[in-house]
Amino acid sequence: MDRFSSRWGLIFATLGMAVGTGNIWRFPRIAASQGGGSFLIAWVVFLLMWSIPLMIVEFYIGRKARKGPVEAFSSLVGEKFAWMGGWIALCSMMIMAYYAVVAGWCFRYLHLSLTGGIWDTPTDELWQSFAATYSVLPYHLLSLALAVIVVYTGVRGIEKTSKILMPTLVVLVVLLALRAVTLDGAVRGLNYLFKPDFGLLLDPKVWLHALTQNAWDTGAGWGLILAYAVYMSKKDDIPLTASLIAFGNNSISLMAGIMVLSTLFSINPGAKEEILGAGNEGITFIWMPRLLETVPFGGFFTMLFFLALAIAALTSLISMIELGTRVFIDIGYKRKVAVAIIATFSLVMGLPSALSMEFFRNQDWVWGVGLILSGLFFSFGAIQIGVEKMANALSGESVLFSKKVWIVLIKYLIPVQAVILIVWWIAQSIRWYPDIWWSPLIPESVGTILLQWGAGLIFVYSIFGRKR
Repeated sequence: MDRFSSRWGLIFATLGMAVGTGNIWRFPRIAASQGGGSFLIAWVVFLLMWSIPLMIVEFYIGRKARKGPVEAFSSLVGEKFAWMGGWIALCSMMIMAYYAVVAGWCFRYLHLSLTGGIWDTPTDELWQSFAATYSVLPYHLLSLALAVIVVYTGVRGIEKTSKILMPTLVVLVVLLALRAVTLDGAVRGLNYLFKPDFGLLLDPKVWLHALTQNAWDTGAGWGLILAYAVYMSKKDDIPLTASLIAFGNNSISLMAGIMVLSTLFSINPGAKEEILGAGNEGITFIWMPRLLETVPFGGFFTMLFFLALAIAALTSLISMIELGTRVFIDIGYKRKVAVAIIATFSLVMGLPSALSMEFFRNQDWVWGVGLILSGLFFSFGAIQIGVEKMANALSGESVLFSKKVWIVLIKYLIPVQAVILIVWWIAQSIRWYPDIWWSPLIPESVGTILLQWGAGLIFVYSIFGRKR
């Protein structure tokens, strides 16, 4: 079996998996709307209490089993629990289908920024004329094709690509952040992001958003780290590697927050509520071009912004396709056939999201919340394998690893956090739609979660739920 050539190859590839569009478009919005510095305190706490512990579990299971999530759960957790690995794979593959659409949006705007056409039409009209139309499809296909080509070349191809794209992404984000903080008035944005209001730390919503951001931002519990851990060396220090990736990912999120909020407060602080309330797509594709247009050399910095966004989207998409490919390789398919199956699945399942924003938001809601269930399954898997047994093995690898703390987190606190998050998001949905929360036809309802999760769980259990 192929391996990453070095620890840095693994780190670049896994950091590429973790750093995605959410770092650049979701983190600044959530951090700003949830108290800035107060949110950052809670965010770091849950980096240590959710992300890093689950990353360690994924690395351990992937390296030990040398298989994707289905076969890894079957061999290490127990055959009757293989369906949990099936759910983890299904959830990430469903996200992969609409994430290829997001990557397509990024490439479209990169193209527009390179040609200068991004400001030919008011940015809100430009977005409305593009999103959910057939114009999305060529860029959807382009993003998918680029990711498929990389995965087709195998782990060494993923490693070589990541070693080019990730340093490039870091340089771009640093340049954009440096430019933003040199703008007049940027200090207001920095104060808004970093100055804590300690009273807000008593607000449970701040902590819940911080936990949610960690669950969605770092890639912990998705199964993607497990898929890359299949190719890691036995000599790699798992706790150290997990910590480097987690803090590296969150450092990029912080730089993105500096970039977006410094630019916003420098150019149009009066529209703060409107911009932060515009949602992920609104901030990225409507407001950022509009703000950057007024900056000296705005065309150049707009191009850098969308290049960074396209790279982040592509590296994350590569990891999702590799996960699906690994599942089919494990059951006997050659890589080229497995890649073709996953590419076809992503294309077909992604088309409705490409052509309907309502469908896109529905899928993001259903499977985004589904990732929390995936994290719970990883915690359960570690408990079944033996948390003490895993801790003993890991403690020999790193002086950074605390056996007692990690055991408590995996056995008790991760399951509690997962249950709280799922209950909170369901309660949020009921509050949004008090009279029709049960309807499966509402994009962000409890009903649509129950229907699609139920279908997904029945599907994976019917295939993997019995001894094979």
